[in-house]
Amino acid sequence: MQNRFLLDFERPIASLYKKIDELKKLGKSGALDLESETAALEKRIESLRREIFSSLTPIQVVSVSRHQQRPTTLDYIGQIFEDFVELHGDRYFGDDRALVGGFAKLDGRPVMVLGQQKGNSTKENIFRNFGMAHPEGYRKALRLMKLAEKFNNPIICLIDTPGAYPGIGAEERGQAEAIARNLREMALLKVPMVCVITGEGGSGGALGIGMGNRVLMFEYSIYSVISPEGCAAILFKDASRAAEAAQNFKLTAKDLFELKVIDGIIKEPLGGAHNDLKTAADNLKEALILQLDELKSLSLEAVVKDRYKKFRNFGEFIE
Repeated sequence: MQNRFLLDFERPIASLYKKIDELKKLGKSGALDLESETAALEKRIESLRREIFSSLTPIQVVSVSRHQQRPTTLDYIGQIFEDFVELHGDRYFGDDRALVGGFAKLDGRPVMVLGQQKGNSTKENIFRNFGMAHPEGYRKALRLMKLAEKFNNPIICLIDTPGAYPGIGAEERGQAEAIARNLREMALLKVPMVCVITGEGGSGGALGIGMGNRVLMFEYSIYSVISPEGCAAILFKDASRAAEAAQNFKLTAKDLFELKVIDGIIKEPLGGAHNDLKTAADNLKEALILQLDELKSLSLEAVVKDRYKKFRNFGEFIE
């Protein structure tokens, strides 16, 4: 059986995949023609997966957003953008491999694209620090944003991180200050900025590159001030109650769109973006072009006002 990394709630599909692999193995011998049986099983898998993904719980969405094979920032860059030139370093301390970015073209339009970079294996995740940027990562991001502003290029941020790295070295080098500075400077950028949560949008780690004129989320991504496990550990003193925490603090794309925290939801292929990178990338590209086309008519001053108004309008209260 192929290494498909099925999630716990997808286990009903596993036995069907096993049968398909067995039939394909028999079919290779040439003794039997099993194409019709294989096709029927594949159709059953699609139907079952559609049924499962039509009613995911918030904690199941969390699992999909963290899937080991979920496309990374560099996966999307390779699929969507042309002439990508990666830029390195913050010009203060060093280069952070958890955050990548550089100039590129989107459908012929010059842009600056950047985002957190996870890995698809343990070795790659260690190299990329599991997508958790140090202060130099956020300072690199700000340097790239300022470069984009200098050349009047729109900025695209692809967000996928559990959060900013909380290690001692990161704190010593000013993690909180780096994120706070980014928030202040992003508020004043005079170029359009579109942010997309592609997987995990965790806390200040996401906000550090997330103050866009438009903020979108993939269908099975999450966006929250803390992980469900962290929330449960603090509120309930029991990290095993993560599912309960996820249910209550509205971290899914559907919830956040209804709360007007995000501006749109990008559809994913059946079973999640990891099942069909090309379709996911095509949907992302279409959404980015649409948003940039809407923003390109704004003047430099109007871009700043638009972004300011978006974030000032967060939250409602009733007397």
